[in-house]
Amino acid sequence: MKVTIDGQSIDVEPGTTILQAARMIGGESVPPAMCYYSKLKGSGGKCRCCLVEVSKGSEADPRPMPKLVASCVTGVMDGMEVNSVSSERVTEARKSVTEFLLINHPLDCPVCDQAGECDLQNLSFKHGKSQTRFIEEKRTFEPENIGPNIQLHMNRCILCYRCVMVADQLTDNRVHGVMDRGDHSNISTCISKAIDNEFSGNMIDVCPVGALTDKTFRFKSRVWFNKPYDAHRDCPTCSGKVTVWMFGDEIQRVTGRKDEYHEVDEFICNTCRFDKKDVNDWVIEGPRKFEKDSVINQNNYTRKLDKVVIETEKNILLGRDEDRKKISMTEIDYNEGIDGNLIDPKHG
Repeated sequence: MKVTIDGQSIDVEPGTTILQAARMIGGESVPPAMCYYSKLKGSGGKCRCCLVEVSKGSEADPRPMPKLVASCVTGVMDGMEVNSVSSERVTEARKSVTEFLLINHPLDCPVCDQAGECDLQNLSFKHGKSQTRFIEEKRTFEPENIGPNIQLHMNRCILCYRCVMVADQLTDNRVHGVMDRGDHSNISTCISKAIDNEFSGNMIDVCPVGALTDKTFRFKSRVWFNKPYDAHRDCPTCSGKVTVWMFGDEIQRVTGRKDEYHEVDEFICNTCRFDKKDVNDWVIEGPRKFEKDSVINQNNYTRKLDKVVIETEKNILLGRDEDRKKISMTEIDYNEGIDGNLIDPKHG
């Protein structure tokens, strides 16, 4: 099946969604996604961030789709043509969705542990507005302790359902979910139970905002001050393949390895994530690479740095050497006048 996205064509297998096809092409045409997660069955279709315009349905039925569609749950058809970043309707829709997501989201990026690797931050930077039209009070929730390792900040939650799906698909007994309805909907545990399943820490990795954070890393550092390395260990519970975030010789946190779309390659257990913080526990493979626009890359240790050579025209530097001699006290000839002639020829 052939599908064209923003003028770029690709052949895909039947059953492929528009978002998956766009990720195969890569580049700016890839729609943002806050709820879709390729490793979780049934994800997608909730945040509406990935809306695209289908200008041609298929070869069999070339009529365009009248409304924008969610690319994460819409399958491609042979001959389909899709507009993503090339469509003004799509751009305006993504701006509206971003504004809607930020209605209740607090502006606490300076104190949020997710800052620097937050999908909502990236979405706001690209499609957000500098001002808000929302004059009502933001919804707020009381802090809730849901376990020894995970901190819940419900005020930041955008109800993407990823953490609920992780608990459903990775753990034996899910004790949390979405409570209440409408604008009162919130993530919480049933009758204040604690989340302590061996794979519960993966809720932190899949959360696109700072609603679920690591208590062992809380307020310790910023991600751009850490240097991430790929590492592994022999673990009887999971693959043991992780990313360790180091500050000097100290491992400050451990996460799953993520791809360019911030999705983990393999889910890891809580023992690897929370308990193994000694360098001797791991075999360090090498630096973890991130996309060039990530603030984590400010460390620049994954890129080769070439010596900067500034080539300036010679005429611009005329007289610079004489000025430098006059400024430097050690090179001043006190027997030389301003006009360059010797004051006392005998001492020349």
